[in-house]
Amino acid sequence: MKTLQKVFPKYSIALGIVFVITVFVLITRGNTVDVEAGEVTYAELVQAIYATGFVEADAIANLSAEFSGTVSNVGALEGQRVSAGQKILEFDSPQPQLAVREANSAFAEQQAQARESKDQFARKRNLYREGAISRQDLDEAEKNSIQATESLQQKAVQLKMREDDLKKLTVRAPFAGILTLQNVKKGDYVTVGTLVARVVDPTGYLVSVEVDELDIPRIRNGQAATVVFDAYPSERLPAVVSRIVPQTDRITKTSKIYLTISKPVGNIQAGMTATANIIYNIRKNALLVRKSSVFDENRQSYVWKIEKGRLKKQLIRQGASDLTFIEVVQGLKQGDKIALSPDKGFHEGMDVRIIRAGKS
Repeated sequence: MKTLQKVFPKYSIALGIVFVITVFVLITRGNTVDVEAGEVTYAELVQAIYATGFVEADAIANLSAEFSGTVSNVGALEGQRVSAGQKILEFDSPQPQLAVREANSAFAEQQAQARESKDQFARKRNLYREGAISRQDLDEAEKNSIQATESLQQKAVQLKMREDDLKKLTVRAPFAGILTLQNVKKGDYVTVGTLVARVVDPTGYLVSVEVDELDIPRIRNGQAATVVFDAYPSERLPAVVSRIVPQTDRITKTSKIYLTISKPVGNIQAGMTATANIIYNIRKNALLVRKSSVFDENRQSYVWKIEKGRLKKQLIRQGASDLTFIEVVQGLKQGDKIALSPDKGFHEGMDVRIIRAGKS
């Protein structure tokens, strides 16, 4: 019994000491928080409008068959480069060929008649001078000669039109470019109006993007932009706003903007997906904090500022912003340290242990 009385007091004292130490540690650790911190600094703030779109060709020609006929010759294939005026396809069609023969025959016949009327007028003019015919006969001969000449001119125009129609049996490239469509082969019968070829000028590619109607007032021709193609994600290409379509889509509430690329890259193709940032304002020397560090309470903006190793809720007034940063016009100064990721468990006066970004 005495032995037990001697042992238990010793254990009681030890347990009491452990309890006090545990409580002290819990209280201390409970008031210390790991904080990922950043320093407030001056930097350039670029404000831009984000938009997505596609590559389009500024010069594109859709070529259709103007007569029904059979393909007699293929001069270029899909994917090949063509020069201006190069033959792409030739057709055999009886209709325009027959029309040329008929028009040529009518022109030759009228040409002979006009020559005869002219000669007859010349003879009657001589006879009138000799007094062998009346003035009325001379006027009639002159009238016939004029009508025959006018009719000959009409026949010449008709022959030219038929010859032009005959030329339409040959499909030619209107300008130098790449044949992005040509899906017929020799011997195919093609009906009038069928799309047979498409020529695109690869030197005149544009990027068309859809911009929200609320952002349109910030955009003007000549504005700088940056374009990234999904096919070349590591390349950021300079561009400028070249055209603004003055029409807002009633459903999407967007307007189309065309961007001209200043520096082409790689093998750009029509239809490629692109994203663009159209720059509308640059602030050269703005005091910036990350958006993630700002939180709102009662319609006011705050950050958790770190002063002497403790948290302080700091009221700030915001200025301009982009997708990542916010300008602070009041409440902070250069060099101040703030928490980058505010937590709901933060409260005024908590001790701070600053950790590196990404460290858990």
